[in-house]
Amino acid sequence: SLEIQAIQAKEFETTKPVAFASVLSVFQDLGYVIASSDIATGFITAKSPTKKSVTLFNYRMADTKATAFVEELRPGKTKVRLNFVDSEELSSGYGAKQLNETAVEDPTVYNNAFTKIQEAIFIRTATQ
Repeated sequence: SLEIQAIQAKEFETTKPVAFASVLSVFQDLGYVIASSDIATGFITAKSPTKKSVTLFNYRMADTKATAFVEELRPGKTKVRLNFVDSEELSSGYGAKQLNETAVEDPTVYNNAFTKIQEAIFIRTATQ
């Protein structure tokens, strides 16, 4: 659990509003659709577009769900925690459904997102 938290969280030298806006824009840049966001709680939910495929007897729909929690630790220091979950729904022509969700634990996914967030923060603070 602590290993996952270490992969999913990063601290930034910025304010909560700047970090929050940066996470929102990065999610959108990565192709996610924002489902909800609330700067007061610091919580953002998003989902990637659904990929559909059809075989002879089955339908498959897959997407990735993302959440972010942005909290100000102290003035000028903000922590962002991301969570990505791959979701796959299978359904048969007879109506049976199966939902499989798997937490994304690949550190590269999180590092790439945090790098983009850091760049977005830099751009926002450089233009203020």
